[in-house]
Amino acid sequence: MAATAMDQPTGASYVKRRRRGELIGVGLGLLVLIAGAIWMLLPLVWMLSASLMPLSEVIKVPPIWFAPDKYSLKNYIEVWGRVGFARFFLNSVFVAFTITFAQLLTSSMAGFAFARYQFPGRSVIFILILSTMMIPFQVIMIPLFIMMARLGFVNTYWGMIIPAIVTPFGIFMMRQFMLGVPKPLLEAARIDGASEPYIFSRIMLPLCKPAIAALAIFAFLGSWDNFLWPLIVINSKQLWTLPIAMSRFTEQYISQTHLQMAGASIMFIPVLIVFLLMQRHFIEGIALSGLKG
Repeated sequence: MAATAMDQPTGASYVKRRRRGELIGVGLGLLVLIAGAIWMLLPLVWMLSASLMPLSEVIKVPPIWFAPDKYSLKNYIEVWGRVGFARFFLNSVFVAFTITFAQLLTSSMAGFAFARYQFPGRSVIFILILSTMMIPFQVIMIPLFIMMARLGFVNTYWGMIIPAIVTPFGIFMMRQFMLGVPKPLLEAARIDGASEPYIFSRIMLPLCKPAIAALAIFAFLGSWDNFLWPLIVINSKQLWTLPIAMSRFTEQYISQTHLQMAGASIMFIPVLIVFLLMQRHFIEGIALSGLKG
């Protein structure tokens, strides 16, 4: 009895020390994450602040992080109007949204077919699609350009859009998510007389909102920031997208840092808006993937 009575305080103190150690570990982890987040956000904060300040304030050393009394939209007005970013912005919006919609449509349809239908060669075709992910774009860009030239799509919007309407990553992602949808749910719909298009559009797609949101973010970000292929296939300044325009603008206005920051902010803000609109479904998709293991 005496030994048992002596063991109880020892066990309680051990539990307290363990909890204290866990709290310290969690606290240190949070501090590291917060420090990393602040370090990652510093360039972004300075870019947004510099885009609102005149050049005389931007080039000061040490740099000025905040100057609310100097803030104005003159830089954005000049870049948007005089430099012509309005046209480049509309080009990027059209190309990015078209590619995003096309990838969502093709990836969801192909993912549904590979996940829920049995047909000859399904596994082989799926493996061939996945194998294309290992091919660098630099290997196929010359044959792709020749194909676009023969189709008459060079220096057109379709030359930028058509090569990107199907993505192996999107097909793989949608297939893996759709495999987690209970098969009896679809079978019950078929027994009730639902057609395959109805099952796909009214049952499967609503259940795949997290995956669709995540794929939409990836597709939009990839097409919005794409620089190499539009640079190859586009010759006319009227068809430039923002990455091309920003590259040429930086070369031309190398000393106009405040205008460069305004142009970079114009490129960044739409991506931020898209993520904020879809972050709930995006985070839900990550959580569901974690629960599935």
